[in-house]
Amino acid sequence: MKKILFLFTLIFSVYSCGENGNTSDTAKAEESTETTSEEQSEQTEVPDPIPAESSDAYSYEMVVEGLKIPWGFEFLPDGSIIITEKNGDIIHFKDGQKINIQGGPEVYNRGQGGLLDVALHPDYENNGWMYFTYSSTEGEGEGGNTALMRAKLEGNRLTNKEVLYKASPNTTKGQHFGSRISFDEEGYLYFSAGDRGARDVNPQDITRDNGKVYRLNDDGSVPSDNPFVGEENAVEAIYSYGHRNPQGMIFNPETNEIWVHEHGPQGGDEINVVKKGANYGWPVVTYGENYDGTPITDERSKPGMEDPIFYWLPSIAPSGFAYVTSDKFPELQGDLLVGSLKFRYLEHLELDGKKISKRTKLLEDIGRLRDVIQGPDGNIYVAVEGKGIAKLTQNNQ
Repeated sequence: MKKILFLFTLIFSVYSCGENGNTSDTAKAEESTETTSEEQSEQTEVPDPIPAESSDAYSYEMVVEGLKIPWGFEFLPDGSIIITEKNGDIIHFKDGQKINIQGGPEVYNRGQGGLLDVALHPDYENNGWMYFTYSSTEGEGEGGNTALMRAKLEGNRLTNKEVLYKASPNTTKGQHFGSRISFDEEGYLYFSAGDRGARDVNPQDITRDNGKVYRLNDDGSVPSDNPFVGEENAVEAIYSYGHRNPQGMIFNPETNEIWVHEHGPQGGDEINVVKKGANYGWPVVTYGENYDGTPITDERSKPGMEDPIFYWLPSIAPSGFAYVTSDKFPELQGDLLVGSLKFRYLEHLELDGKKISKRTKLLEDIGRLRDVIQGPDGNIYVAVEGKGIAKLTQNNQ
């Protein structure tokens, strides 16, 4: 594929602050690109569809402290936790100790890039496979792009490492790598990759990577029934396209569907139900605007493009996504939880079928909330930048 570079109207001038490895500077760089300032985020055309209420019904207790930018985490069968740090560190928290795992992937730690999500194979107890997404310099061109690998944990080292997918071409841009991983009930693997700051090139083109949700077999091969298999020049791993920067992905066990949420620009963060071969519209349709307040498009909806089931105005910069099946907190059961990087809280989204009926802010001012999962014990756990991993607790009423 030819390497095409465009200049865009989005302003990402602070990326250099996020490249020097300083935790606070990196967080500022990410916030400048994943979010906008409160002064910038005022929307005039479309009102917030559902105002968020506040709740003081919950608090938290720390489980793992002293983390920098914990991007993803998973509980292992023995109750220990595997954690990805954006700087490339893989941490195994076991018996109260943080153990640095050797043999992780070499990451392109620039802007929003780094070591991203981690997920366990559905049959992990028998096969031992764990999966990682990260930004990688391998492949065509300078810079990096999103990659997917799998490996096994033996002692304190990753072994049997296999790169299953690498998006191309590389670019030195520092934004929109995605990325989250999820498995469906049939064992297919899905992962997301953002548009890499090339909105007018990548998301709407199925012959190019980025701005996509991919679907693979667990060994990295492409399922024969993927929507673009056999189509000339198409990237056959693509399952859906027209995405901006999905940083939340779940398998919804009630609907048997993959759901994602993704960052909009200034406004227009979305929740989408991922459908085979579907186009989610970015940047042809969006509820957002450029960071300087100029319009991206006048279109909010268009035939042949999927509408979100929900959108946020202003942007909350969503990251991490959980569907609650546990009865530990009956009032959360059957609903969604989403972290907010910008406003620094956990959002509870009440579901009525596939519609959001209510929004509630939990754990306000906890910090930039990067990930949320339901643990094997039924409790809710969150990853917070500059803090670590915390467990949701209920205040006495």
